[in-house]
Amino acid sequence: MSAAPGLSLNLPAWPVVDFAAFGEVEAVPLSRIQKLTAGYLSRNWVAIPQVTHHDDADITALDGCRARLANETGKRVTPVAFMVKALVEGLRAFPCFNASLDASGQTLILKKYFHVGIAVDTPAGLLVAVIRDCDKKGVVQIASEIADISARARTKGLPMTDMLGGCMTVSSLGHIGGTAFSPIINAPEVAILGVSKAQWKPQRGENANAIDWRMMLPLSLTYDHRVINGADAARFVAHVAAALAQPDTLVE
Repeated sequence: MSAAPGLSLNLPAWPVVDFAAFGEVEAVPLSRIQKLTAGYLSRNWVAIPQVTHHDDADITALDGCRARLANETGKRVTPVAFMVKALVEGLRAFPCFNASLDASGQTLILKKYFHVGIAVDTPAGLLVAVIRDCDKKGVVQIASEIADISARARTKGLPMTDMLGGCMTVSSLGHIGGTAFSPIINAPEVAILGVSKAQWKPQRGENANAIDWRMMLPLSLTYDHRVINGADAARFVAHVAAALAQPDTLVE
């Protein structure tokens, strides 16, 4: 693994330990995907100055919209499909997020297409499947494509053609749990959106003494600080959150 341009590493050697001296152990080789992922993530962590911004999105209306779509189409629509469409709205409004630095790190390539990566947890390790032209597809079609490519990733694996060309990646742990996390950027993208488990939270109602319970979704945006500043990161997440709060506008 080569260092990024202008980056010099002088790290101490990794400790060599006889773990068996302390108790029973078992040696399990990493899978090929885990080895590849480890290399890429190590490079990205070292080479990119990464900052994570956290915020919540009000998705109280989203579940009802999903139920209506499922009833009308007879198909399962997951929240991730809405997240993809909301992300496209954010990429449209903030072009510096729909971009990549070239290999020299001196030129920013602004993309005019909207391909979104979906992190897929497979038995062999983590893969990022890319859903293409998300701006031209409705939520139902995107949900169907996510289900199809995720199933293939978990059973057969994916060819490189299905994992290249993403503009930004969504990593969702909402089906498992957690309140926030800091996902590592999938280079050469300049940001990644992490999604944790939605929870009901009390908000001040219209009446000062009233309590309004809302379903709030934690969003964690990790961004490349060479390209994106903190203020734009906050505006981007707020834009995505506002889109998620109006799910009917994301359906088509």
